[in-house]
Amino acid sequence: AASSSSSSAAGGGGSRAPDTSLFVPVPLKADEAAPGQDVGAELTRPLDKGEVLKNLNKFYKRKEIQRLGAENGLDARLFHQAFISFRKYIMESNSVSADLHIILNDICCDAGKICLLGHVDDLFPFFLRHAKQIFPMLDCMDDLRKISDLRLPPNWYPEARAIQRKIIFHSGPTNSGKTYHAIQRFLSAKSGIYCGPLKLLAHEIFQKSNDANVPCDLVTGEERVYANEDARQAAHIACTIEMCSTNTPYEVAVIDEIQMIRDPARGWAWTRALLGLCAEEIHVCGEAAAIELVTELMYTTGEEVEVRNYERLTPLTVLDYALESLDNLRPGDCIVCFSKNDIYSVSRQIEARGLECAVIYGSLPPGTKLEQAKKFNDPADPCKILVATDAIGMGLNLCIKRIIFNSIIKPSINEKGEKEIDLITTSQALQISGRAGRFGSSFKQGEVTTMYRDDLPQLKEILNETVRPVKAAGLHPTAEQIEMFAYHLPDATLSNLIDIFVSLSQVDGLYFVCNIDDFKFLADMIQHIPLNLRSRYVFCTAPLNRKEPFVCTTLLKFARQFSRNEPLTFDWLCRHTKWPLAPPKNIKELMHLEAVHDVFDLYLWLSYRFMDMFPDAALVRDIQKKLDDIIQIGVCNITKLIRASQPTAASGTTLATSEEFPLSRTKRDTGLVSDLQDAKSPGQPLKAMEAPGERRGKSLKAHRSARREDLRIHGHGSLADRLLREGLLTQEMLRQLQSEWQGQHRNGRYGPSSKRDDQNSSKEMGKKKK
Repeated sequence: AASSSSSSAAGGGGSRAPDTSLFVPVPLKADEAAPGQDVGAELTRPLDKGEVLKNLNKFYKRKEIQRLGAENGLDARLFHQAFISFRKYIMESNSVSADLHIILNDICCDAGKICLLGHVDDLFPFFLRHAKQIFPMLDCMDDLRKISDLRLPPNWYPEARAIQRKIIFHSGPTNSGKTYHAIQRFLSAKSGIYCGPLKLLAHEIFQKSNDANVPCDLVTGEERVYANEDARQAAHIACTIEMCSTNTPYEVAVIDEIQMIRDPARGWAWTRALLGLCAEEIHVCGEAAAIELVTELMYTTGEEVEVRNYERLTPLTVLDYALESLDNLRPGDCIVCFSKNDIYSVSRQIEARGLECAVIYGSLPPGTKLEQAKKFNDPADPCKILVATDAIGMGLNLCIKRIIFNSIIKPSINEKGEKEIDLITTSQALQISGRAGRFGSSFKQGEVTTMYRDDLPQLKEILNETVRPVKAAGLHPTAEQIEMFAYHLPDATLSNLIDIFVSLSQVDGLYFVCNIDDFKFLADMIQHIPLNLRSRYVFCTAPLNRKEPFVCTTLLKFARQFSRNEPLTFDWLCRHTKWPLAPPKNIKELMHLEAVHDVFDLYLWLSYRFMDMFPDAALVRDIQKKLDDIIQIGVCNITKLIRASQPTAASGTTLATSEEFPLSRTKRDTGLVSDLQDAKSPGQPLKAMEAPGERRGKSLKAHRSARREDLRIHGHGSLADRLLREGLLTQEMLRQLQSEWQGQHRNGRYGPSSKRDDQNSSKEMGKKKK
């Protein structure tokens, strides 16, 4: 038994050792034999549990046994867990199998004397059998490794490999016409598919195609719109990239924003489309940084890549001065913020100056974003200023003259799923800046600057850096792979299956396994609900923001009712969301309406996967459109909502909107500000004149390195530091609080002990300055 399973546990071929901390033991119940049915006791005698325990502990300590365990896949952790379970099983069972009983009796015979009948080593086959029962993966490690071997993704798409595809890479910056040329080929083809990262982009191509008398269907996770009235599938499809079919043949396929193949969460969808689409021509659009990776990936499929380079169609100038004050705003300006608090603060201060502004941020429904974009673009509308997040980076056509970065620091999620706060990347800066001076708009030239003078040299340096090449493409375990895992490990939870899969997975240098934290979060959340594996997997891939408690709670309720085989009707959904809903009276209510919109999206997404259980998609879509109108009312009155929210700010809605304070700057500490004041771009900026007398500071790479080290050391610093880092407190607010605090101390409001503390604090500050 020992030798036969050795190769399986070791999993030959030089494979890396599995992360055994992910192996969850299957609980085994002790045997409860009826009186008179203990065959082992009848053949020998009842076991002395005291002697058994002594010999079991001897067995555990023997080096030879530990070595045998390691040869059979039991590292120190698994060996210990297996022994504890084995010992507990024997000690708590009324009876054990006859063969094990006889071995134990022989070992325990003549306690304290030299035993001639048995040796503790004779327990090893029984121990190993028990270990494989509680750790079933030990018996099938080779199979698990084969299933999780991700080293040859091109082989997953035999239909695509059966044809010789022509790959054309349209490379260029924002506003260069690269996607336009690819779409022209899409429209002229007999059949085609457009794959984009956003519903807005898919909808735009859907509209353009049908306006050009080329019947085109729209396919997103939540929606199917047919060009033909009889619901026959059209020859052309515009879809979000996750929804593309790798089985349907097309003449032309367009894959937009190919650089997102490196995205830690969604990159797998671009990899799947690039390797798997069955099209004679694949038109790939995106940054030049992805050319090398796409070429290497296509080399593995035996397909060549033709690169077509495009230049920007209108000039883009980085100004040599910052805005510094909202009094300097002009029609066509767009202020880009990286937090909702900054959006609220900036928009209120703009309207306090008698100006109207449109507002766009990521969590707004697509319809509201389009309406706000339309309002801003309309020459007859008095709204001439836009306040937005980086959501404007793609998917919206906007007539922007000047992009103004309110901050150049942005929170992000890394490959490990950890939140980081760092300078925006060159790719992000170029994507956002490129929205200024769009070709065909009323502005023939674009301009870029910052809100604050300190940030401008740094922005220039970021924009002049070379975009880092895309190094690897994302992969994600498929439902079929997880089902095969579950066949071998039927008692493991879905979250545990995914963990073991990623632990055992092997990828070559061109790929990485995408972050699965959101998937695992949902898997753990619904683990207690009885669902079959395929249904559970689908629920865990639902697109939702796990930071929205109302949406997560709704998914839980959906899954629970689904498990009871009770359809989720329109009436049920209306009761749960308290529909109909009134226009929001404050920011908190607006945020809740956005969450309800996400719940309707979730229902529609599930309705296309479980049509019988979510039967009222048409009715839900109707009320979602009405909800979109209600949210638009709220966004149009956003400054009123902010004012109404201020009294409740202390009770949960954090808003830094007082006009007495300058705009929120997402800085992490005062040292960073001084660094930025000294920073200067070493290269030639994009058509920008450098102000005389600027001192040459740290290079961008050194500055970023210093910032990361600072975050590592001070990541858990004072409350003030944390609030500054998170953008919830500005430098000016901090100075005013310090001033008020010191004034109160001087007036003796906190007693003599507080004064002494304040004096000590002042001395410490003085020492630090010295």
